[in-house]
Amino acid sequence: MVSSLRKRSKPMNRESVFQQLKIDEGVVYEVYLDHLNYPTFGVGHLIKESDGEFGYKVGTKISPERVAEAFDQDLDIAISECTVLYGEGFCYLPDEVQQILVNMMFNMGRPRLSKFKKMNEAIERGDWKEAAKEGRDSRWYDQVGFRAQRLMKRLENV
Repeated sequence: MVSSLRKRSKPMNRESVFQQLKIDEGVVYEVYLDHLNYPTFGVGHLIKESDGEFGYKVGTKISPERVAEAFDQDLDIAISECTVLYGEGFCYLPDEVQQILVNMMFNMGRPRLSKFKKMNEAIERGDWKEAAKEGRDSRWYDQVGFRAQRLMKRLENV
């Protein structure tokens, strides 16, 4: 997938994605209940049994260092999921495109992002304007609002 774009693999700007997702997802330095009533902290990090915070009461403070650590783990998962969806060619996409797709993956997960068939086909072709057009033609775009508008505008301007 994305074979026509094999120029040079470069690591994505993780700090930029962190700053974007802090705005899009919010960042909370304590345990809170998400919209589904699951204990969460940081940048939307769902607390799992394997986390040291499992069982912490709502309102328990979480250090900025731990929030950053959990985000790094979650970001690694989102990048890995993008690689599953887009193939090894994902790392050859322009940094801006990688950041946009990771943001979308972080927001909706692979099952939902994989349903963006026409957008993903345009991504494979490197047709960013068409990919943005197809991204706008979705329920996600209407539901997410400004985040989706901003991401699709960035995508069409790559």
